[in-house]
Amino acid sequence: MLKIAVLASGGGTNLQAIIDETEAGRLDCSIEVVVTDSPSAFALERAKKHSIATAIVEKSAYPKRKAFDAELVRLLKEHGVEVVVLAGFMRLLSSVMLEAFPMRILNIHPSLLPSFPGLNVQQQAIEHGVKFSGCTVHFVDEGLDSGPILLQAAVPVLDTDTPESLAARILIEEHRIYPEALNIIAAGRISIEGRRVIIKEA
Repeated sequence: MLKIAVLASGGGTNLQAIIDETEAGRLDCSIEVVVTDSPSAFALERAKKHSIATAIVEKSAYPKRKAFDAELVRLLKEHGVEVVVLAGFMRLLSSVMLEAFPMRILNIHPSLLPSFPGLNVQQQAIEHGVKFSGCTVHFVDEGLDSGPILLQAAVPVLDTDTPESLAARILIEEHRIYPEALNIIAAGRISIEGRRVIIKEA
C-alpha cells in the first residue's frame, strides 16, 4: 500500500475524492497525513472526520521558502510518506522538497498542460477560444506546472461557458483522474524517460 501525504490550502475536494476511493477499496493508498499552510483550510475538517493525522505549517512561522519546505520534509519523513500529493496547495516548492521527494510529488492542474499553466486558467481558455480544456496530473519539477505528465482528461469548452461553469466540469474530471493516477503509481506501472511518463499495462 502506497503511503501518501496530501497537501492542501483550501477546501480539499480532491482530498475528499482520494479519501472516498481509499475507503471504498478502489485505491491502494494510505493517507498518512494531511498538511496545510492555512489553519482555516476546510481540508483539515475533512481529514479529521476520517481520523487522518493533520499538521499545520504556517507561512508566517517560516518566511523563507526553504525553511518552510525543510519543515514539510521533516513532517513527511516522520510519517513515512512515499509520495506527496498536492491538492490546491498554494505554495511553490523549493529544491529542498524536490530533492527530498524526486519525481514523487504530484500535482493536478485545471488545464491540458502545457497549455495555460499558472492561475486563472479557465478565463485564459475561454479568451483563447479553445474547444477543449481539461485537467492534468503531473510530477512536480522546478518549473511552473512543467513536470512530466502522467494523466490528462479533456473537457469540452461550451460557447455558453463562464470560468466558473468550466471549472465545475473540470473539477469532476479532477476527482476521477487523481485517484486513478495514484493507483497507477501504487501498482508500480510507470517509468519516466526524460520528460515522458510511460504507463505499463495492468
